[in-house]
Amino acid sequence: MFQFGEHSLDLASLERIAFKKMPVALSSHPGVIQRIERSAKHVRDMLANDGKIYGVTTGYGDSVVREVPPELVEELPLHLTRFHGCGLGRFLSPEETRAVIAVRLSSLLQGWSGVSLELVERLTDMLRLDILPQIPAEGSVGASGDLTPLSYIAGALAGERRVLHKGSVKLSSDAFAEEGLTPIKLKPKEALALMNGTSVMSALTTLAIRQAHRLIELSTRMTSMTCLAILGNPKHFDARLFNAKPHAGQMDVAARIRSDLAPFAERHQAQRMQDRYSIRCAPHVIGVLSDALPSLESILTTEINSTNDNPLFDPETGDVLHGGHFYGGHVCYVADSLKVQVANLADLMDRQVATLVDTRFSNGLPSNLSGSTGERAPINHGFKAVQIGVSAWTAEACKLTMPASVFSRSTECHNQDKVSMGTIASRDALRVNTLVAQVAAAHLLATTQALEIRLHRGELTDQDIGPDIAKTIARVRERAEFVSEDAPMDDVLRALTTDILDGAFTI
Repeated sequence: MFQFGEHSLDLASLERIAFKKMPVALSSHPGVIQRIERSAKHVRDMLANDGKIYGVTTGYGDSVVREVPPELVEELPLHLTRFHGCGLGRFLSPEETRAVIAVRLSSLLQGWSGVSLELVERLTDMLRLDILPQIPAEGSVGASGDLTPLSYIAGALAGERRVLHKGSVKLSSDAFAEEGLTPIKLKPKEALALMNGTSVMSALTTLAIRQAHRLIELSTRMTSMTCLAILGNPKHFDARLFNAKPHAGQMDVAARIRSDLAPFAERHQAQRMQDRYSIRCAPHVIGVLSDALPSLESILTTEINSTNDNPLFDPETGDVLHGGHFYGGHVCYVADSLKVQVANLADLMDRQVATLVDTRFSNGLPSNLSGSTGERAPINHGFKAVQIGVSAWTAEACKLTMPASVFSRSTECHNQDKVSMGTIASRDALRVNTLVAQVAAAHLLATTQALEIRLHRGELTDQDIGPDIAKTIARVRERAEFVSEDAPMDDVLRALTTDILDGAFTI
């Protein structure tokens, strides 16, 4: 059980919440409740004393110069949710939406945002009861935060937006009624507190980072299997080599490959002094991402446990602090950095697959890894088209690595004149991950085919394979058969891609 308000939200817990593997609740600890109620009281007190508060007694953004008459202050929050109801593109998945709600709760419960206990209770109810706003993915430039996509959460709390609930899309007011709840009336500052932050980009980037861990493990195992399949040189992964260049992540990747290849290394002499770079330098490619992740995760963990709306209210004094914490520059940096290094994994695996299917480089494997022999061999083409697909997916992943941050646009009457583009970067990172997982799925099928061909021919034995690689082969074969006759592979590839991204396929 994750108690919102009592603990910091780490990335692994956020992913578990997103996939409904960890129940949630709002902390009932008196200190947490007092922190929220005190923050809401600061807003009430300032309004009672005729204080001016951006977005409460003024218009939004460039309209800050427009004063809102006292009799209209209570209507202003709902208007903010309504005029931002212009998002387009796909809807976020249920997993992505849960992650967004969880990150927003984490931010609001810091006690700087001026929201009521009722609001955070209802937001927790939505997460707990799986009442998921339909959030369009497109329409945010990452400052002032994720205004448009987060408006779909604020509007849903008010009963005005569509949600996914119990397998059906319905108005949030209807979903609340089914659960014995009612919509809330957004109080002054509450719509702005919900919408003016980095929760969408932070949530999506967190899921992308968690996927990247799995892609590191898989590309490492694929390198081991490719080296075996071409009867390569295990000495490229000698511990002494990596002690001479001791990047921690790179050393870890090399150690895992070395362990995978140990049974083969004990029984075989290398046929080549030096294998091609896609084998020999694989730890140096994969290791960059492995070494970068701790720093990227630290930045993102800070962000999801921060207060990132505007204005803020000093918890002790109630002073209004106007700033720019909604700016998603740190998240954009993480997502932009992540997608570059993950795309490099695709490029690595693409070269490895190309090596396996080409008789000039595969050290005796059949053309395109065809499993057909005898009189039917001429009409069968094995993995020929799959290799083309791998190349296409890799090219698209690499194309998406252009940093989003450099495409800042001046928006909203030049009030938002420098923006982060973090939400676009986070979506890019997820898309790159999907493409790289597609490459990995194809690579799994190809290397498993190659190793089984070697085994059938007696060029490798079960003792050469070792238990860890044997386990990976067995799990591939639970999903796909050896390709002896040409057949469509799209359904298998699609299912395997999903399992890779979600963690259902383990090595």
